Amino acid sequence: MGYGVGIVDSHCYDGTMFDYSPERLHEIAADVLKTARNLGASSAAVDISEASGLSVNVRMGHVETIEQTRDKGVGVTVYLGHKRGHASTSDFSPKALHDAVDAAYQIARHTGDDDCAGLPDPETLATEFPDLDLFHPWDISVEDAIALGKRMEAAAFATSPLIRNSDGASVGVSHGHFVAANSLGFSGGYPYSRHSIGCAPIAQRGNAMQRDDWYSSSPVPARLSDPEKLGRYAAERALSRLGARSLSTRKVPVLFESPLACGLLGHFVQATSGGALYRRTSFLVDSLGRDVFASHLDIVEDPHIPSETGSSAFDSEGVATQRRTVVTGGRLNGYFLSTYSARKLGMKTTGNAGGTHNLSLTSRLTRQLDDLPAMIERMGTGLLVTELLGQGVNYVTGDYSRGACGYWVEGGRIRYPVEEITIAGNLRDMFMGIVAVGSDVIQRGTKRTGSVLIDQMSIAGA
Repeated sequence: MGYGVGIVDSHCYDGTMFDYSPERLHEIAADVLKTARNLGASSAAVDISEASGLSVNVRMGHVETIEQTRDKGVGVTVYLGHKRGHASTSDFSPKALHDAVDAAYQIARHTGDDDCAGLPDPETLATEFPDLDLFHPWDISVEDAIALGKRMEAAAFATSPLIRNSDGASVGVSHGHFVAANSLGFSGGYPYSRHSIGCAPIAQRGNAMQRDDWYSSSPVPARLSDPEKLGRYAAERALSRLGARSLSTRKVPVLFESPLACGLLGHFVQATSGGALYRRTSFLVDSLGRDVFASHLDIVEDPHIPSETGSSAFDSEGVATQRRTVVTGGRLNGYFLSTYSARKLGMKTTGNAGGTHNLSLTSRLTRQLDDLPAMIERMGTGLLVTELLGQGVNYVTGDYSRGACGYWVEGGRIRYPVEEITIAGNLRDMFMGIVAVGSDVIQRGTKRTGSVLIDQMSIAGA
């Protein structure tokens, strides 16, 4: 099996981005597996990665931090039957690699048997490696990154004289590549890039101050937001929060802004992931084939979208990924399982070792014009949530209680900002109570959705 999802050009190995070619990573992987076999391992797996990055932060027009990173690492997992041992090293020298394999071997010797431990079933491993176009180098110098950060922050300050302070603006550049291999003959890897820009201005009127932020991220530098527009939008968000009030206790519809709606999708993933299911610590245990969302909702996982952060031909175990509809018309069709958790449940892996791949929540009722203003108008009276605080999610019961900030809406229009409130409900009821999903789609990490309107939640003031 070859260097799976796309070959990088040779200029990437001139010593400025990566020190190791993909061919060399494959050679190291083969050597590690050979060492494990010679020590007496019944099977083994190895992951080898190398990455470089640049992070620049500016604040009030001055450079705060500049970080340039170069990282590499090897992780090896050794099996003695159903006994498992794992070790890692950042040293690629022959002796260090041998010592890491030996450490994993010794750990496995002293580990108890686990019938579910072991490499994936051979027929689940990826054998095709489409080019998913995941590597887009951003050839930006430190000086240019600093200038870009200053442009974002300057645009924020120019928005209004009430923008008087800043938590700064940031530029992040990351390039990496890796190889994963195991003793069943799987060997694959690919280069990737991840880039971001962000700004966090602070608005002040009298003694009242409000902070907000916005960021843009993409594997493709050309897809990042215009820095001036991003700075102005972040400033407008901070300005709109001035004069925030609390609210009295009530039950009303709640509209989650699209970045926060991605978080709701994350809660669903957590509740339907193998570890929570086989431990029976999820409120969605035994929900396969049942209605868990409103009937107009679908959730699709598509690992093969070109140039997206969540794309990959295989998961972290080498298992082939595939497009699937996880939820159809509100009904749960599948979980998120690794090889181990699938075996614990008596099921098959879904190719989700390491996480989800481009998960999208959509509604069959969504219209093209259902942007955020249209969603606000549809809600009529209720709460638009733009920030959540705290970690008040109980996955055993589904109980949900978070601090929140946002805007009170009446007559389909924002009336005033609110803060120091708590929103509460139960995720089971919240999922079933989704009445609309907006067309204002955004991607955060591997999750993608528009704003989400829930029919009713409890609100309590501070």
